[in-house]
Amino acid sequence: MKVLQFGEGNFLRAFVDYMFDVANEKGVTDAKITIVKPVKFGSIEALKAQNCEYTLLTRGRENGKTVENARVIRSVCDAIGAYEDFDALLALARDPELKIIVSNTTEAGIALSEDDRFDDCPPTSYPAKLTRLLFERYTHFAGDEDAGLYILPCELILNNARELEKCVYQSAKNFNLPEKFIEWIKSSCHFCTTLVDRIVTGRDPAQSEKYGDPMLDVCEPFALWVIEERADIRNILPFDKAGLPVVFCDDVTPYRERKVRILNGAHTSTVLAAYLAGKSIVRECMQDDVISDYMRKIVYEEIIPTLTLEKSELFSFAESVFERFNNPFIDHALLSIALNSVSKFTARLLPSFKDYYKIYGKIPRRITFSFAALAAFYLDSGKSNDSQSVIDWFEKNRDSETLLPDLCGNIDFWGEDLNKYEGFCNQVALDLNSIRQKGAYEAMKCI
Repeated sequence: MKVLQFGEGNFLRAFVDYMFDVANEKGVTDAKITIVKPVKFGSIEALKAQNCEYTLLTRGRENGKTVENARVIRSVCDAIGAYEDFDALLALARDPELKIIVSNTTEAGIALSEDDRFDDCPPTSYPAKLTRLLFERYTHFAGDEDAGLYILPCELILNNARELEKCVYQSAKNFNLPEKFIEWIKSSCHFCTTLVDRIVTGRDPAQSEKYGDPMLDVCEPFALWVIEERADIRNILPFDKAGLPVVFCDDVTPYRERKVRILNGAHTSTVLAAYLAGKSIVRECMQDDVISDYMRKIVYEEIIPTLTLEKSELFSFAESVFERFNNPFIDHALLSIALNSVSKFTARLLPSFKDYYKIYGKIPRRITFSFAALAAFYLDSGKSNDSQSVIDWFEKNRDSETLLPDLCGNIDFWGEDLNKYEGFCNQVALDLNSIRQKGAYEAMKCI
């Protein structure tokens, strides 16, 4: 089986290529990956110079222990540039052994370009490139249903496969391609929405020198690939039989909610208060009893009760998150997580807040405190980094007598007026006053 991988970056090499490497080793797949550099810039020559083999260094915490191990990845057989050798890319589209296309072209990659042209070698956008390849395959195999492909985007956008599929259909129409081709895509090609999760820190010069590998990649032990089950994808990719952290399901939404609300929610609810309490990196928070206890109570008492997956599964995931946050090899700066905290609160914490209020009829105490910490951070720290409109709002309103009601009621920020939640604004005022008078650390002790 051959796999076409759009994207030569660190993430796919530490995630998809690793998965196939383990599956090949365990004998459940016999996959050969061709990496495609989909953009004009960058180079794949260093990777090709070492026969596309490279070292993957896994470092972090796992099952309560610090682990550090290296693995040589041998699942990649070739690397080509879409712009440098488009003919080779088209040749792969005609290969009967090709079964799977994966991609990670950044969140902005799943979008068409007004510069897309069918006759360009290649077209500009990734969806247009994919459309061109599928048409090449459709034409070569005369519309044979068995020539269809499984397409697994790994871009971090909601419903990534559905968005990519829509772009491909639109691209086919823009290129005036036959309606029978579009019908072939719909009947024979399977776009599988995915959710990917692994921290990949990428290249490390010191470790590259240690292992003698300029293409060395570095990642954490945790990994999770949730794949929407379409057709017989489970049989095409029997990763679960190799003991790999892959979940096949009808709908990735509960897993996406779990990740956003627990992992990202734990970050967003904690980092601003922790920064005001004098911390600078995530690991310091996990090693401080007051802050780690605050984070755990938010997750276990205010976030997990709002989620739909089995509680044992949610508890297990939460513990893995806390272990990941305590990774001794990653210095994850709080200020980097604090970037654009207003929109992050809306996306990562507000859904849990609203569901908690709906279930229990009261505001969640610690998520509310995190909102007060957000206000203190934007008003008092001098370190807020957000869109200019957000910064301007706080500057304009910082001395207003109605600051907090106006902040809670800012529909542009939160999508609704949070004053409607009984007791919320008053509690925010009390918590903000506590943070300012006692300091954030002492204030966190009291909730």
